[in-house]
Amino acid sequence: MTKRKRQQGYYTKRMKAVQEGSNEEVLLADIRALLSTAKNERVPNTLAANDGASTPEGSNILNELPPRFSEVEVEISALSSIGDGLGLSHAPNHVFVVPFTIPGDVVKAKVVTHFANEHYTLTDFVSILKSSPERNDSLVQCRYFAQCSGCQLQMLSYEEQLAHKKIVLQKAYRNFSNLAPKLLPIIGDTIGSPMQYAYRTKLTPHFDGPPGSLSRKVRRDPSQQPTFKEVPPIGFMKKGTRKTIDIEDCPIGTDAVQEGLKKERKRVAEELSKYRRGATILLRETTTRVPIRQSSPDPDNQPATSDKTDTVPSGLGSSPRADFAVDSTQYVETKTYITDSNALSREHIGPYTFVNPAGSFFQNNNSILPTFTSYLRSHILRAPTLSSPEPTETSKIKYLVDAYSGSGLFSITLSSLFKATLGIDIAPSSIACAKQNASLNSVANATFVTGDAANIFAEAKERFLADESVVVIDPPRKGCDDQFLKQLLGWGPKRVVYVSCNVHTQARDVGVLVQGGREGWEEQGKVRYSIESLRGFDFFPQTGHVEGVAVLQRIEHEDDTSLIDSTEQRMRPDEN
Repeated sequence: MTKRKRQQGYYTKRMKAVQEGSNEEVLLADIRALLSTAKNERVPNTLAANDGASTPEGSNILNELPPRFSEVEVEISALSSIGDGLGLSHAPNHVFVVPFTIPGDVVKAKVVTHFANEHYTLTDFVSILKSSPERNDSLVQCRYFAQCSGCQLQMLSYEEQLAHKKIVLQKAYRNFSNLAPKLLPIIGDTIGSPMQYAYRTKLTPHFDGPPGSLSRKVRRDPSQQPTFKEVPPIGFMKKGTRKTIDIEDCPIGTDAVQEGLKKERKRVAEELSKYRRGATILLRETTTRVPIRQSSPDPDNQPATSDKTDTVPSGLGSSPRADFAVDSTQYVETKTYITDSNALSREHIGPYTFVNPAGSFFQNNNSILPTFTSYLRSHILRAPTLSSPEPTETSKIKYLVDAYSGSGLFSITLSSLFKATLGIDIAPSSIACAKQNASLNSVANATFVTGDAANIFAEAKERFLADESVVVIDPPRKGCDDQFLKQLLGWGPKRVVYVSCNVHTQARDVGVLVQGGREGWEEQGKVRYSIESLRGFDFFPQTGHVEGVAVLQRIEHEDDTSLIDSTEQRMRPDEN
């Protein structure tokens, strides 16, 4: 780029190497699909390659793109899997990415950064010029929407959100599984959350240090550390920036968490002189169930909390669905919030109770967990069919292996279906918590062990036969690494249930299991799986995120296609 062009604001950025399953990779796939649909110029095969080298196409298109920070009118054509709108540019073979928009919107957007080689431009949303028929701004319940990076879809009806998330799951497997369409089952409708607001049991607002606190001068001489002159913004990141915006309330947080946010903001303001740098505030809900016949809380049923708690009475608990129906007339729930990451929070999922360090991972939407765990119970052995609406148990399967067990959610809630369950995690603290939860719930057939990543199924192989076992995996967003997938295929359990908060890395990993490994792996194809079912769960309403559940069955013979071709015999999504 010439110096003159840069001075005029024609700034293009070199994209860093794209990580598998990242928002950047997912966005690029959606951009390619839109350009292909629009029958623009053929997108090069090297679209996702990021060697930083300028291409003639990328250089020439800059002459037709608007300068940085100028405002442009964009008609939105598609909603990406990351929740941002996509609109075609007047320049050939190029797309504008506009947050907080949906197909049919005509918007004013501010140009931020051109990625010319990758055929798109990031923009900031400015205003709506013409609303899409699907847009309903009266549904928006957050005054920070269209600024805060937390939510993307508040302007859509909940039915439209669920429909979009089904499409996200479909696209994930089409774009990232490397599987032929005939190997993919019909994807069921996304199962919604009972609560669409006030559902999130954990929030982590933060504030930045005093201006200049990260300067070279301070790094060289810490005594020059500046102090706060005023209360800094306390909240979350502004969309597309590293700037923190001040958030006084967050409507997707539970009542207890929102009460905590108000009180912690006040506390920070009062104690500001104690801070020399920025900080993150933990707000974690914890619940105590008090039997109605009991006049005061049972001291033995209290979570270990910090002294920074506040109580929010919630009245009678609602009755969870399916297998976890609890007579809500028997107890009253009291909600509090915790700020100490080492204190134990307490969650109730139907009849089960779980304690967990407040700062560690546990699902953040308690309202959907009874439905979610009930779904797993009904599908982990065999999916319901038209001829047999109840789950048909595979009699040979006696054992459950929970390979990313954490504090034991799956091992414990599914334990009654099996002769024995084994939870494995590489974190000793998680295993200690899982053992405590098994004891709390009087689950005697669950064992928990600290695993070695290099030999994660060693204990399972000693205890159980692969033909009699099902493995549940719930990895972090990056998915499973090759070492884990090789070990899983090497053991070859009868069934696998893959739960994931990132359906794109899930699709990649499931593709590897269906193909029996990657090309070049030793004994590739010796053990293969077919996909019995795929379903999305909406753990985070108002956002672009969707949780995926894939149920896999080991193929016994190479010509065994019964599980691949039996989708027409299974219950349709609206019957399941």
